[in-house]
Amino acid sequence: MFSWEGVSEFVAVAEAASFTAAANRLGISTAQVSRQVGALETRLAVKLFYRTTRKVTITDAGQIYYNHCRQVLDGLAEAERAVSDLQKTPKGRLNLTAPVTYGESRIAPLVNDFTVRYPELDVNLTLTNQMLDLVAESFDMAIRLGELEDSSMMAKRLASRTHYVCASPGYLSIHGTPHTLSELEQHNCLRGTVGYWRFQEEGKTRHIRVAGNLRCNSGWALVDAAGKGLGIIQLPDYYVQDEIRAQRLVPLLDAYRAPDDGIWALYPQNRHLSPKVRLLLDHLAQGLG
Repeated sequence: MFSWEGVSEFVAVAEAASFTAAANRLGISTAQVSRQVGALETRLAVKLFYRTTRKVTITDAGQIYYNHCRQVLDGLAEAERAVSDLQKTPKGRLNLTAPVTYGESRIAPLVNDFTVRYPELDVNLTLTNQMLDLVAESFDMAIRLGELEDSSMMAKRLASRTHYVCASPGYLSIHGTPHTLSELEQHNCLRGTVGYWRFQEEGKTRHIRVAGNLRCNSGWALVDAAGKGLGIIQLPDYYVQDEIRAQRLVPLLDAYRAPDDGIWALYPQNRHLSPKVRLLLDHLAQGLG
């Protein structure tokens, strides 16, 4: 069984390079530090320090043991902080950003519920489709959709989203129903900001260039256009799922549907998340999941 005896004294000596300085740091006698480290060396059957009257130098074995012990002690300190934080009520400013449409429909209601639960928070929710710099603009968290670019940020997957290709029954009755990707060329495809649609065929991702007589940067405008029989759209589930349930839109090309992509929370790298950010992460994951 692992024994903690002598570990704190060993780490203190390794970091201070002195038995006397380590003793002062720990508030015990130098003799006690020396006894504990000596007992530890005996138990490990290895020499941890070279000692002279002028200098204490850590051995190669001691350096390896220190690296592991430091990680363990840091982990214990982190665990104590985490448990202590459970007793704290989150307060202060909380800055987060999310895309406009998804933020309005999914994130804002959850954030509002979170603010009701913790009224001492001062919450600033910025809805924008711009990729803001979290560190430079002092954001605690950002919600991102789809594939993440390489980033120095930490990321937690909160949920998934499905992209649907769909059209109104009226459009399909006039123009027919496409059953293969090549048939999209024969249809009026209503586009957003991207000129291609994403599919999967035989296990591989395919980007299909589409064309039509309407292009708009609003998903809701495209849903309205499709509902009025103007053409076919490809949009995430949160735009079209109600329309599909009500049979105002019909899902198409399900066999070629691309795998679901992620809805992510990004936050600056930090060994110890503040209680407010950690609680919000858990709240969003539960609400979106």
